[in-house]
Amino acid sequence: MTAVVGIQDAGERLDGDPILTLDEVSKHFQVRTSTNPFHPASTLRAVDGVSLSIERGETFGLVGESGSGKSTLGRVAVRLDAPTSGTITFDGQSIENQGGEQLRRTRRQMQVVFQDPLGSLNPRMSVGSIIGEPLRVFEGLRGSTLTDRVAELMRSVGLDPSRAAARPRALSGGQRQRVGIARAIALNPRLILADEAVSALDVSVQAQITNLLVDLRERLGLTYLFIAHGLPIVRQVAQRVGVMYLGRIVEVADTDDLFANPQHPYTRALLAASPVPDPTVRRERIILHGEPPTPLNLPSGCRFRTRCPMAAEVCAQVAPPVVQVSPTHTVECHFAETSGI
Repeated sequence: MTAVVGIQDAGERLDGDPILTLDEVSKHFQVRTSTNPFHPASTLRAVDGVSLSIERGETFGLVGESGSGKSTLGRVAVRLDAPTSGTITFDGQSIENQGGEQLRRTRRQMQVVFQDPLGSLNPRMSVGSIIGEPLRVFEGLRGSTLTDRVAELMRSVGLDPSRAAARPRALSGGQRQRVGIARAIALNPRLILADEAVSALDVSVQAQITNLLVDLRERLGLTYLFIAHGLPIVRQVAQRVGVMYLGRIVEVADTDDLFANPQHPYTRALLAASPVPDPTVRRERIILHGEPPTPLNLPSGCRFRTRCPMAAEVCAQVAPPVVQVSPTHTVECHFAETSGI
């Protein structure tokens, strides 16, 4: 696999100036589970009281199993979806209640790179038209000025400008994702949500796109909310990592600290399931029994207790507190302080 270059030391602290802050943010959906029209709808708690701060210029990795709520949280954070409750502050402004032209201006600064590089591109448009669309809509560029800017963007993501007339289906998966990235950076945004941006690609192509994202962050001063299914890819790009389970972020730490000293049993299980490139290294085997509970019927107390090998009576009765393990490491667990998990 190609080595990732130019990664900032995970232990290096940034300037402490958050560009995005979420405070007790929730996103609930009303879901009908019965064909009886008189049966009340149930509440699906996809995101439930999440607080999070992302600093300018950092890559914050967010990981968790399918159904953990990480993609929903990402969509709410960049206001593709409105939160049910809580506050979202972007670049010093509260944006959770924005709408109309005000929200349109904010969204210009918050772009998205989606998981499916083909499904996120209009198959009827050429590559040049796709990349140039935000420039036409927001900046009114036309003619040679637009053509030159599109060519510049294509070169910046490793695409030959001669492919501007091609349609998405004529490109490989990696090339299509480069088109999506070029479109995302066209308006010089401050924050990019990369929602499983490399998960649909071959392993060798994943490394290339990861390298590209890191390079663009350094060249353009971008901030990423990088969502992924597993921890290994996040380790390559993120300065900090949040681990999400059933709508809650259960652990946040600097990347090196999280991998060296995981505190939450769920984080430990994710690490134990991650492949190790060195065949001589043996990891503790942790088996989680059963499937994650449904967000329609969450367990009482700790949400992880039904699968946790350390669960005790208190876990069913009381939601775990947020424990400050270190100045940059927090965990939601009843036993973090007493047992040194």
